[in-house]
Amino acid sequence: KNSARSNNSLDMIAILLLLAVSQSSLPASSAMSITSTGGGGKTIINHLLQRTSLTQSYYALRHGQSLANVAKIISSDPKISTVQHGLSNVGKDQARSAGESFAEEYRRSSSANEEDCCRGVAIFSSDFARARETASIFADALDRSRIPLYTGDIVLERRLRERYFGELNGGPDTRYQEVWDVDIEDADHNEFGVESANSVLERTTKLITEIDNQMQSTAGGGSEEEGSCWKCVLVAHGDVLQIMQTGYLKHSDASRHRSLQHLETATIRELSLVS
Repeated sequence: KNSARSNNSLDMIAILLLLAVSQSSLPASSAMSITSTGGGGKTIINHLLQRTSLTQSYYALRHGQSLANVAKIISSDPKISTVQHGLSNVGKDQARSAGESFAEEYRRSSSANEEDCCRGVAIFSSDFARARETASIFADALDRSRIPLYTGDIVLERRLRERYFGELNGGPDTRYQEVWDVDIEDADHNEFGVESANSVLERTTKLITEIDNQMQSTAGGGSEEEGSCWKCVLVAHGDVLQIMQTGYLKHSDASRHRSLQHLETATIRELSLVS
């Protein structure tokens, strides 16, 4: 009996090791694409569905024009995109302009003594080069206007990475449409080896709830003059931000993400949670 139990234990260890190896071999954006389950074992796709409000203000900022945009290629592999395909000169100017415009609006609202006066700006960014550079330039514009920055720097967040496009990576960006056409029919599909749209919805909306919970728990440290909330800017990618917006609209899945207004490069959009 002891021998049988020992053999069973060894078999189980071998299975677990194989699972770990297969998981680690995936691109990081796919490796974290496992959906969560609720207390009743039901799969959670949109973590904002049960939320009636959020304690912080949120904004989506798409990265500026990148070298991949100029080359008209799909750049979604973390091994490549975290070190290559940063911003073009046009993209850098776009990011700077976005930061200056946001700083001006921040100062205007603060000087008007609005009730929602915040403590400063929190910048969470994908660690892909094009998003990271956009976030840095955007933050510099805020710093020049002496706007407080959460943690004093940008916060890199892997859950804001570009959706992984599998075998289409490195190919022409005209092939995005092939994936989007299937998204409409099945938001869980992995055609061409892509990360599913629902996976992106799950990881981004879970991030929002975690940020909101964390910042709410630390909000008590501010004075009444400082305010109690932060304006949170999420710097990411077109597909990711389109999909994340379906979460704010309380969609049950991400199948309709392409029906939303397109987010151009270096465009910032306030996100509002529907009641």
